[in-house]
Amino acid sequence: MRAGADVSVIARGPHLAAIRENGLLIEAKDGTFHGRPKATDDARDIGEQDIVIVSVKAPSLPQIAGGLRPLLGAGTRVVFAMNGIPWWYFHAHGGPFDARRLDRIDPGGRVWSAASPDRVIGAIAYTACTVSRPGVIHAENLRNRIILGRPDGVPDEQTDRLAALLAAGGLEIEVTDRIRDAIWAKLLMNLTGGTLGVLAASAMRDALSHPILGDVADRIAAEGAAIAQALGCDPGDHGTVRARLSVSGHKQSILQDLELGRAMEIDALFRVPLEIARLADVPTPTLDVVVALVIQRAKAAGLYAE
Repeated sequence: MRAGADVSVIARGPHLAAIRENGLLIEAKDGTFHGRPKATDDARDIGEQDIVIVSVKAPSLPQIAGGLRPLLGAGTRVVFAMNGIPWWYFHAHGGPFDARRLDRIDPGGRVWSAASPDRVIGAIAYTACTVSRPGVIHAENLRNRIILGRPDGVPDEQTDRLAALLAAGGLEIEVTDRIRDAIWAKLLMNLTGGTLGVLAASAMRDALSHPILGDVADRIAAEGAAIAQALGCDPGDHGTVRARLSVSGHKQSILQDLELGRAMEIDALFRVPLEIARLADVPTPTLDVVVALVIQRAKAAGLYAE
């Protein structure tokens, strides 16, 4: 909207009602922005789009798959701005795992069939946002950065167009031909901060003040990096993960979900990376323990089922 694009929003419940009545308010460190996008809970109301951005949590993917179809024209690109391993990860990957489906994230291939991985633009977001009340988004970061890239790494006019629109809207945008490197760089933060955040029920700044948890964080990051490297990815310096998390007073999103009683992204963030580790024959002794504990915590809260 800020860049002059015609924007529509698909939302539900009180959030939808608030946007329809009052518009959408973004509270950021550099000021506030108020817009009035078209808002609906039925994709058929808005029809085919040039670009569709999907930002639901991974557990909701199967439920929204059918709703994507009315939005897709012949040249529509679909951006999946989500944490963890994406459902399309092995599309155009090359090597022995090329085109492998991830049924734990996309059971029955519903999203694969509805969206088609050929349309995908991968997106990694470095933002710390919360819905402070219906229709109001509070962004805590001074820098809100998004990395975009196609699974096949081939330059794409629509990706560049999207990048220009988002940058004009005030976001810090990078386009990469190695989007999987960016996926793993963010995932090291999620594997470390997400697991320890849930188990410690704390922001990382508090949890990592304990030396033993700091050592565990280092081992988790190292194991995550080993998985990435076994797949030919460069996740960056895993030795900096603890230091970067240690300054964060923001609760990890998966801990927020636990506290608010929302479905937790156990599979995309934790279980699928471990399944990939088994495929690549990478040992993950520390992750095996902490992920098992997080799964049990989520099950005990009634927020995760096999």
